[in-house]
Amino acid sequence: MAHCGRRKIELIDCGRLQALSSISSLVAAGLWTAIVPTNAQVNVTQFHNQSSRDGLYIDSAFTLSAAANLTRDLNFDGTIVGNVYAQPLYIEGGTSGPMIITVTESNNVYALDAVDGSIIWQRNLGVPLSQDDLTCATVVDPVGITGTPIVDLDSRALFLDAMTTPDDGVTKKQLIFSLNLDTGDINPGWPVDVELMAQFKGMHFTAEIQLQRAALAIVRNILYVGYGSFSDCGLYHGWLVGVPINDPTSVTAWATSALKGGIWGAGGSRQ
Repeated sequence: MAHCGRRKIELIDCGRLQALSSISSLVAAGLWTAIVPTNAQVNVTQFHNQSSRDGLYIDSAFTLSAAANLTRDLNFDGTIVGNVYAQPLYIEGGTSGPMIITVTESNNVYALDAVDGSIIWQRNLGVPLSQDDLTCATVVDPVGITGTPIVDLDSRALFLDAMTTPDDGVTKKQLIFSLNLDTGDINPGWPVDVELMAQFKGMHFTAEIQLQRAALAIVRNILYVGYGSFSDCGLYHGWLVGVPINDPTSVTAWATSALKGGIWGAGGSRQ
């Protein structure tokens, strides 16, 4: 996990090999480069790259001989604005070539050129919440995009949750977005306002006391977004919100019956 204001992300510059070596650590440490064959696409579309969240996946290009020739790419830019808690993702086959998708607590979303770190597109999704805006203390300040997003390659869509305020902290919203993967444009029908749409057995979601920590998932074309709390304060529940990726109006939700039964994360990480 890394924290950054204006920070350079230094990562692999070698075509396919960029997808390797756990992109979740690419902000925390400068990664390395090698020249390897490009035989097939390797995409990292979600946290730890698969629904089991175990982080175990194999790239045939990452051989012992390739690893022996790794060198640091000092020319990679990767400058972004905001604190990073979510794992960056790697996508090949974009209109501008392979790209890194990364998000920040300032509600900034970036698609970076995976070769030189230049910005392909960027989008801000609204003003994040500051510590002073919240009744609960939090280690995240400001609070914007915390959980790791997910990409659906078939629809070329990027999904994420952003906490934002439209009126300088008076109103707190948890919004689920779908962005065009190649342009950063917000897809029609999105975002989903979770507080307006999520309820379960008479309980209503309260955005102000729920923090979206867990990495997003897609199962059978349903996007699942989990929520816990900030620092275990307030009368929060654990929430799991389901949104069909092709119909964001059909929101379903489930909540823990017990108070403070938060949904925190997966695979031993808050993301």
